[in-house]
Amino acid sequence: MAGDGLVVQLDSLSQPASLIKKTAVSRSWVSVDHNGQSTVLDLDKYGVMKRVSIHARDLRILDPLLSYPSAILGREKAIVLNLEHIKAIITTEEVLLRDPLDESVIPIVEELQRRLPPVDINFIGQGDDEESTGVQTDTQTSESNEFPFEFRALEVALEGICSFLDARARELETDAYPALDELTSMISSRNLDRVRKLKSAMTRLTNRVLKVRDELEQLLDDDDDMADLYLSRKMSFASSPSSDGADVTWSPASPTIESKISRASRGTPFSVHDENDVEELEMLLEAYFMQIEATSNKLTTLREYIDDTEDYINIQLDNHRNQLIQLELFLLSGTVSLSVYSLVAAIFGMNIPYPWNNNHGYAFKWVVILAGVLSASIFMSITTYSRHKGLVGS
Repeated sequence: MAGDGLVVQLDSLSQPASLIKKTAVSRSWVSVDHNGQSTVLDLDKYGVMKRVSIHARDLRILDPLLSYPSAILGREKAIVLNLEHIKAIITTEEVLLRDPLDESVIPIVEELQRRLPPVDINFIGQGDDEESTGVQTDTQTSESNEFPFEFRALEVALEGICSFLDARARELETDAYPALDELTSMISSRNLDRVRKLKSAMTRLTNRVLKVRDELEQLLDDDDDMADLYLSRKMSFASSPSSDGADVTWSPASPTIESKISRASRGTPFSVHDENDVEELEMLLEAYFMQIEATSNKLTTLREYIDDTEDYINIQLDNHRNQLIQLELFLLSGTVSLSVYSLVAAIFGMNIPYPWNNNHGYAFKWVVILAGVLSASIFMSITTYSRHKGLVGS
């Protein structure tokens, strides 16, 4: 291992980041073995390829500078995992993670250190007072031993990414719903810009969730791809001198996935499975597929709420627009009515001698009355026509 790169043992990645950075400036990988021991490695791509026996194209998927979709790939001796910030290579003996100093990667390493070490099977509760403790310890022991190393590491990665995305969705919900309610109560440039930023963040998060969801769904739909993830089984078949298609393996009749799958129907602790049996891995993936699906449903509900808010705002804007149209029509009607008086004043103001102007003083009174009636008729006609066409409210 010394020829593969510089190796530095870490007691825990929870120590201050400044101390880690001083001793690990150029290191980009952290290795967690089956005992939970963490080792920071300084490896180039050729050292990684030699260490885990993968091709360069598989290693490119884990390059943070390249934009690759989420992927869970099964290779001959390794599982290549690219899930958001979790970029790992899982073998039957260790887990290699990129960017060990990343704040989002350190919790994954700590969880691997806690979950990967085997539980002491010799500890069994004794006596009436310790009966429940013994049963619980036996259950935890069976949980840690019934899945192979690569599946336990894969479970930690899936749990980490699902929890991470779900936490981001909850944070977005906490910020979005009050902002949308405030926008409905007062439409302003500040509130509109705030909702616009939240909608953009929701779109980006939705795309990230859908990438992980689609990868899990695609993996669940293909039994051959799931069979490629059984590294321990493939190694046992390869090392066996004669394989007749069946083997007594570590696989349980009804596996458990960290309290997500019921243990009530568990049969015998071990059973015989053929090479194409992927029931255990399928149950593992389905549990986290349901979790990421629930996160996707949260974002879908939030998007529907945003769409409803946009519809409500559009209705309000249409109402204000109709009020402005109504005011404009009233002003137009008044202008037309006053123009009648202007027309009468223009006719009688002309300096043209008419014989009926003489000794007919009552004519002025009748002209004013008729002009008023005509103006009111024009005003009422325009208003009635506008209401009939639905341009203004009743």
